Amino acid sequence: MKADLHIHSNYSDGSEKIEDLFEKIKSSDVNIFALTDHDTIAGCDEMAQIVPNEYKFIKGVELTSICDKIKCHLLGYKIDTKNKELNELIQRGKILRAKKLETRINYLKDVWNIELNDEEKAWLYSRKSVVKTHVANVLVKRGLANNNLEAMEKYLDGCKTGNTRFLGEESVSAIKNAGGIVVWAHPLGGEGEEHLKKEEFIPKLESMLEFGIQGLECFYSRYNEEESRLLVECAKKYDLLISGGSDYHGKNKSNIEIGKLDCNNKSISAEFLTILNEF
Repeated sequence: MKADLHIHSNYSDGSEKIEDLFEKIKSSDVNIFALTDHDTIAGCDEMAQIVPNEYKFIKGVELTSICDKIKCHLLGYKIDTKNKELNELIQRGKILRAKKLETRINYLKDVWNIELNDEEKAWLYSRKSVVKTHVANVLVKRGLANNNLEAMEKYLDGCKTGNTRFLGEESVSAIKNAGGIVVWAHPLGGEGEEHLKKEEFIPKLESMLEFGIQGLECFYSRYNEEESRLLVECAKKYDLLISGGSDYHGKNKSNIEIGKLDCNNKSISAEFLTILNEF
């Protein structure tokens, strides 16, 4: 049995629709997986309707949060997608993201003299969880950059959008109120971030524990064996669940395939993921 508990669809910033994404999952060796789109649960029920019994599908979400001064992403697993508190939080996040999108659109016009047309803006505002990657997609489609990363670095990274993150306590509360399990995603650092060393990570972990996290994403597509070992040791020391995921985004994040749970592309079997015992 193989697991991947960190996968994105085009409901957030992944490139694939739910049906196409599941076809990709079927072609991999993964048979236990979670859909964890950024700040939206819109794809979870759709995925649940098409997954056959021989697969284990876990409804999830990845909430963009700030715990005290720690910017982080909190994964919620086994959530009730009808939960009122969670849905109200996500709706508020959608409004905040729309404001951030407006800021970026104005920035492109004012700084770069790039004015998006009505069709492009309509597509962006129609996203369930619009992010910088979506704006970058528009720029790439126009031929202004070769890929999303180049488009973001050149045209968007200089845009100051202010804080639109959920407070850590409200993210944790919403996930737990929805019957979910809270896991700190890529805790040593995510895509494009410098990874924390042990002496930098431990104080942050102790702070995060106060917010009520229940697990660590110990296996991650950008982490090496030493980093994963550190996280597993910390999870055991603090009695946290051990999780793992690829952070698959399809074409929107390079060199990551479903089931890739470390930078060497080793396949981590489900027996290493103690979080699965909770499902």
